[in-house]
Amino acid sequence: MRRFSSRLWRVYHTRSSTDRCILSFYNNLKSRHLVQEQTIRQAISFSGVGLHSGAAVKMRILPAPAGSGITFRRSDLDNFDIEAVGRNVAKVSYATSLMRRGVLISTTEHVLSALMGAGIDNVSIELDQLEVPILDGSARPFLEAIQRVGIKRQRRPRTYWRVLKPVEVRDGQKFLGVYPAERYSISYTIDFPHPIGIQSYDLDLAGDIYAREIAPARTFGFLRDERALRNMGLIRGASEENAIVLTDTGVKNGPLRFGDEFVRHKILDLIGDLALLGHRILGKVVANRAGHAMHTAVVSRLLRDRSLWEEAQIAREHDDVPETATAEPSPAVLHR
Repeated sequence: MRRFSSRLWRVYHTRSSTDRCILSFYNNLKSRHLVQEQTIRQAISFSGVGLHSGAAVKMRILPAPAGSGITFRRSDLDNFDIEAVGRNVAKVSYATSLMRRGVLISTTEHVLSALMGAGIDNVSIELDQLEVPILDGSARPFLEAIQRVGIKRQRRPRTYWRVLKPVEVRDGQKFLGVYPAERYSISYTIDFPHPIGIQSYDLDLAGDIYAREIAPARTFGFLRDERALRNMGLIRGASEENAIVLTDTGVKNGPLRFGDEFVRHKILDLIGDLALLGHRILGKVVANRAGHAMHTAVVSRLLRDRSLWEEAQIAREHDDVPETATAEPSPAVLHR
């Protein structure tokens, strides 16, 4: 009887072990067919000046483990970390700034936009100053550097936030809404004085559209506002090399990269600000005359109300997708 019980124990536990192996294999196979998190293959270095502070800054973007997200690190302040998430938003006038325990990181939107456009989930961004370098005023230098070093796919499925209910923020004629959809798409309208006027742009963030149509668009400003902004301690690093300068009659330092470069840059900013959700969204974003304050207000709403979204994972359409800088794959299947 004792011998029979021993054999039964061995058979039961052998089968349990086999079942566990099969389940583990199935889960690994399933996860390989989902869109996975990504980081960069090696560190990237930049140097330049802050748009508003005018301070010289050196910055590095480094690979980070799966699940760690995007973190800013002040190397001049004992490597103090500030997570790129909505709860750390501090200022939103003329740029988006993050703060934790009194430590500031300013003008985060361009580098965060480039990381979203490249499909990067996990990096550490080291700076020796309080402001991200403005470079040429667009996201293109960041994106091109990511493309040069390459992207590393990580062994963790990416979790998206699929919008379930409309989220709207209004302020007079300004408006920003996010609506349920199976893809991340944006429709943006701006209305500025001459020579910009009204511009609109719609795009679906798939494939290399971000790299081609949005990343090169530069920040801009009116020459007539320069003195007032400098008196406020702003745009001390601005120049014709890192911003489009507008006069009452036209563009002072043309040519433009696109005829509608201004609205495209607003989309670039929006993508960077929505990165502060800590997740990419599946939803339709509609904006009219919005800006950093409204972008981050929507981030706060989504973070506060868990009923507005659900977590989702996307199945890759092709298993042989090269690890290059792209925006979003087509969401063929969603797994909750």
